Amino acid sequence: MSSELGGAGDQPAIDVDGRTYTYDQLDRAIEQWIDAHGPRASVYDASELPVPDALICVCAAARQGTAVIVENPEARPDRTEIPPSAFLLVATSGSTGRPRPLARTAASWFDSFPAFTAITGIHAADRVLITGPLHATMHLFGAVHALWRGACVTDDPSEATVVHAVPAVLRDVVGKAPKLRTAVVAGTALDDGARAVADGIEIVEYYGAAELSLVAARRVPEPLRLLDGVDADIRAGLLYVRSPYSVIGAPDWFGVGDLAELGENGELTVRGRGESAINVGGTTVVAEDVERILATLVGVGAAAVVGSPHSVLGETVTAVVELDGTAGIEDVRSRARRVLTKEAMPRRWVRIESLPRTASGKVARGRVRDLLA
Repeated sequence: MSSELGGAGDQPAIDVDGRTYTYDQLDRAIEQWIDAHGPRASVYDASELPVPDALICVCAAARQGTAVIVENPEARPDRTEIPPSAFLLVATSGSTGRPRPLARTAASWFDSFPAFTAITGIHAADRVLITGPLHATMHLFGAVHALWRGACVTDDPSEATVVHAVPAVLRDVVGKAPKLRTAVVAGTALDDGARAVADGIEIVEYYGAAELSLVAARRVPEPLRLLDGVDADIRAGLLYVRSPYSVIGAPDWFGVGDLAELGENGELTVRGRGESAINVGGTTVVAEDVERILATLVGVGAAAVVGSPHSVLGETVTAVVELDGTAGIEDVRSRARRVLTKEAMPRRWVRIESLPRTASGKVARGRVRDLLA
């Protein structure tokens, strides 16, 4: 595929780890990679490479029509075969168990780039900050799209005009990025605290899954809307998606596992994982809703909410919180009582130094449950 690079000449392409490449230099590095690793190689592996080399490897795979592995080297999935049409060999985040192997065609990403460009407004003059490892697909997608657009991929927040980040990471980045124009957030729902910190910056939020890529997107505060060509259906409250951007072997209608509502004109409201719906005495409490409220309270750095068995109510709410040092747990509990319903109010509070997170930065709810077991 010859369309992996959207820039040329002396335009900056990569500025990461103290290494810089113009688009001419990047183009030569890609050709050198192909020559060095064999033009007929069946698969490349970028998993353990530094980011600049990993991007060169991925672009070489796209140009050569070769499959490329981009996995977490510390948690590789069991992969028994490589489909003939595969371009990217990636994996789920493993937040609730062992990562599952995924394979996607080049078209399943590149065909979505024009729509993603229209939504985000990313252009060739941008410097696009990637805030996590490339084996987290939201960061790999952001970097590959930036190169396709002719922008510069960077790890320097002081020069960044666009950032890809989960909301928790965005909070930290904003103060270090004075030139930031647009924040592209994904991985978990945008909370009011992150939105407030990013005041004055255009926020683009998209919803997707490793198996599906992009499903819906919005410019905040507009509602999420399905991308053109993507269909959705709600079955027993859970979201099913049919998409041209799905991984190889995905069912025609893929069950995402999220509680959701579908409105007119493709408007989508996602309420969190179906497994995070907590039944408190017949009242459904959605863990993500409680987490978003807790994250706005003074003293809370981050929060995870899970259900705990109860002999009478069925389940009750347990909150696991990182405190930021500005308030104690009793103060946080008192503030929570003022803003949460009786059913949503946590009966058990657990203070933790650092919540377990996936590579992209979102809380790994499955590992939180394991800590409480």
